[in-house]
Amino acid sequence: MSTTGTEPVITTYAQAPARTLRVGTDTFAYRELGPTGGVPVVFFVHLAATLDNWDPRIVDAIAAHRHVIAFDQLGVGASSGKVRDTLEEAADDAYAFIRALGHDTVDIFSFSMGGMIAQDLVLKHPDLVRRLVLTGTGPRGGKDMDKVVRTTYWDVARATLTRSDPKEFLFFPRDAEGKRAGKAFVARLKERTSDRDQDVTLAAFRTQLRAIVKFGRSAPSDLSAITQPTLIANGDNDRMVPSVLSQDLHRRIKGSELIIYPRSGHGAIFQYWEQFAPVAAAFLADPPAGAAS
Repeated sequence: MSTTGTEPVITTYAQAPARTLRVGTDTFAYRELGPTGGVPVVFFVHLAATLDNWDPRIVDAIAAHRHVIAFDQLGVGASSGKVRDTLEEAADDAYAFIRALGHDTVDIFSFSMGGMIAQDLVLKHPDLVRRLVLTGTGPRGGKDMDKVVRTTYWDVARATLTRSDPKEFLFFPRDAEGKRAGKAFVARLKERTSDRDQDVTLAAFRTQLRAIVKFGRSAPSDLSAITQPTLIANGDNDRMVPSVLSQDLHRRIKGSELIIYPRSGHGAIFQYWEQFAPVAAAFLADPPAGAAS
């Protein structure tokens, strides 16, 4: 994407061009937008998600001033290969992708499983990451994280019975406000009408679930090694990755900032996007403007 001459800078995720990058024998699908130059913000997506699962209201707020890169993990969407058996391997793939793009420093925005992968990446390659956003996620070895399988299948079944998108059940509370927020979120995800990804296959979905369970049952990582400025956010009733794990991250990552939104669950940052998007954009501003709760 050129930002020189008469070509406009694309700052709307729905219009971000679909690109591919060959890395060894693998091909990564990705989209980029926002002004080029400087340190990019790389988005790490959640379980069963493709490039089409990012809330454009959050992406666009950050891309207004920053170079944003979102990518499909291997075995997902338009990327080649198979989903990795562990999140450590997924972190290795992300590192290879970022370095192949020519970047030696990035900021990271992550959600849910993406935040778990991001933690593994920053711990293994601390010099790569400058600033870190961890939302709806938890630490390796986090208490009750391995229960995500039961919760996920139960909510998928409920969504099927009501002909709804599973994210309406998995991400949002089932009160009136949560139902409205869930439907609005799903509608925003449909704003892009061209170059959309294929849905994740059932086999890929199950492999990702098993990888999360392994992550949850593993020995904890030493998160005191994360010294980068870190912003953590979640809802106060996350049924997928328990909210207490966001508080655990906050305690273990020195100097981190924590936002817990009321009457919300796993998708709190999407339910409260009007409040969260400017906070995230400020935290990731270059130079940083700081975050506020």
